[in-house]
This record gives sequence, C-alpha cells and structure tokens, in this order.
Amino acid sequence: MNIAVAGAGAVGCYFGGRLARTGCDVTFLARGVHLDAMKEQGLKIKEEAGEYIIDGRFTDNIRDLSEADLVLFCVKSNDTKRMADVLQPILKETAAVMTLQNGVENEEILEEVFGAARVLSAVTYVQSSVVSPGEIRQQGRVKLVIGSLSSKTDVVSIIDLLQEAGIDCKESSNIMTRKWNKLMWNATFNPLSAVSGARVGEILDDEQLYRTAKKICEEVVEVGIRKGFSIDPETAIPTIFSRAEFAKQHQTSMLQDRLRGKPMEVEAMCGYIKRQGELLGVETPANQSIYSVLNYMNQKLM
Repeated sequence: MNIAVAGAGAVGCYFGGRLARTGCDVTFLARGVHLDAMKEQGLKIKEEAGEYIIDGRFTDNIRDLSEADLVLFCVKSNDTKRMADVLQPILKETAAVMTLQNGVENEEILEEVFGAARVLSAVTYVQSSVVSPGEIRQQGRVKLVIGSLSSKTDVVSIIDLLQEAGIDCKESSNIMTRKWNKLMWNATFNPLSAVSGARVGEILDDEQLYRTAKKICEEVVEVGIRKGFSIDPETAIPTIFSRAEFAKQHQTSMLQDRLRGKPMEVEAMCGYIKRQGELLGVETPANQSIYSVLNYMNQKLM
C-alpha cells in the first residue's frame, strides 16, 4: 500500500516509520530543518526496545502525495482546513484519509472536504516526541483505535496493515465517543502543561497544579455530559487521573509546541471546551482562564 504522512511530526513520523519498516511505500510531508535532516540521514526512531533508521521518501512538495492509497493526516488542528483543501485536488478519488489528530472537530472538516466515505478517525495512544531534527523518541505503550465515518469505508485492511507493523490496533463502532474520552484527558493536561511548563507527573505531584487540573477536568466532564455522552463523573475523573500516572514523564504535545515556538492547539483543546460550555450553559472558568493565557501566547507567535 502507498502511504502518505501529511504532517510528519512526532506522531506521523512514528506511525509512518513503523509502516515503512514493514515494506510499505511511505512518503513523509515535512518542512524546515526536520525535513533537511531526514533527507540527509533518514528518519531515526528510538523505542524502548531499540532504534532504527527509515529510508523513506521525504518531501515538502504536496504533489508527491498524489499516489497515496492512505493518508495519515497528522497536521496540527489549527492547520486542518488548509491542508485538506490543498490535498483534495491531488489525491486519487479512492484514497482514504485517516486523522490521528487531537480534538473532536477535525472529522467534521475532513468530511466536508473529502466526504464521509473516505474519512477514518483514529484515537492515538502514543508518547512520541521530536528530540532533534530527524529523530523521534517513543516511550510507553502504543495503541490505535480506528473507526469510520461511513459504513462504506474499509477499516479491516488498514487495521491488518497496522497490526503487521506491530501496532496494537482495533476497530471501534463508536469512534467519536472514543475520541471524546481521549479529549477529556488531553483537555485536562495539555493546556495546563503548556501554561506551566510542567510534565504530566509534575502536575500530579504539585498540590496547586493538581487542584487546577481537577477543576479543569470537572468542567470538561460536565460539558461532555451536556453534549449527551454517557459519562459518570464518579468513575470518569478518577480514571483520567489514574491513566495519567502511567504518563508521568510525558511532555504533552502542546508543551512541546510551546518550547519549540510553534502555535499550540489551543482551539482544539480548552477553546473547544470553552465554546461548547457557552453553547450548553456550562460554566467553565478554569478552562476560560487557561484559554485566555494560551490564546494570547499563540497570537504572539503569529
């Protein structure tokens, strides 16, 4: 299968690299010094079990993705519409597009551009980071849960392909509920880590940061309940924090973006919760406070 990675950052490079290692023809769309390093020395991936180098096709030319059978859509949520619009005219009509992004709004944008029958959504459980240009580090468990937006989309063959690459992968018949469950974790820890500069474990271990995370989480859960998701706060909130115990060394994606001077996914995280709260009549003061700070920081980067 011909694979394209649209947005070859930490997540795209990791999953694209695993697929390339099994013999798939993978094209990585990247830019800047990260692209230059991969062109010169390949893509280096470091895992707990060892490290390896991928000699794939690395490019900044969008037309090099035109023969893809499957696009791993991994750009930041801020860039979803722009990337979808430039991809749509050049992709084959049979090409599937699978989002591995944070948030729960990207699917709607991709469906509008490509049609529901071509769009897949994946919940990604991965702790990957770009440690230097052309070098990815992955720690902890890796898992994908994939679902389609239409019964016409072939999910089984893609799951088989990923499993052949050694990735724990399964199908979900209710993928947007799974995406919401992940959003609750992300919205609790990502924005707060970006503001504070703290890793997940530092948030858990600091009394004041922990109290703030708990308040954010309570607001997120309430928004989810008002949106009609079946969420029990008595079990959901402890589960979110217990899962965080397994990611104490994790530097969240929003914090990674801040440290690299890149725009953060503010709107897809706390911005989304704030807007949904306003629509549903849910007070979200903790999310509003974090949002106002991060939004200001983002504006300074633009």
